[in-house]
Amino acid sequence: MKGFLIGVAATAIAIAILIYVLPQVDFNGTVPQLVIVAVVFGLVNGFIKPIVKLLALPITAITLGLFSLVINGLLLLLVAWIANDILSIDFTVGGFPTHGLSLDAIFAAIIASIVLSIISTLIGLVVHD
Repeated sequence: MKGFLIGVAATAIAIAILIYVLPQVDFNGTVPQLVIVAVVFGLVNGFIKPIVKLLALPITAITLGLFSLVINGLLLLLVAWIANDILSIDFTVGGFPTHGLSLDAIFAAIIASIVLSIISTLIGLVVHD
C-alpha cells in the first residue's frame, strides 16, 4: 500500500511538472483531481499498455522500438479522454479531446510522453519505494 501511494504521488508530481513545462498539456483542476488523473494514468499503464505493446510487437520490432513512443503518446491521449469525458476533469493534451483528434495532438502527446518519461525517471532516482 505504501508503494502504491508513493507511486501515485510521484506520478502526480511528474504530471504537474509536465503541465508546467509543456504548454500543449493543459490541466484546469484541483490537486485531488490531479491525483485522480495520476491514478488513471497508472491504471492505463498497468492494464492496457501491456496488451497494446504485445499486439504492436511486430510494428515495434520493424521500427526498432520507435513505435513504442507512438504507443505511449496514444495512451496519454487515452488518459486525457478518460479524464475529460468520463471523469469530467479538464485535462487536455494538444487540444485533445476538446478540439478533436489531430496530427498536432498526436505529436504533442508523443513529445509529452517523452518528457513525462524523463521527469518520472528523475523523480524515480530521488524517491525510492
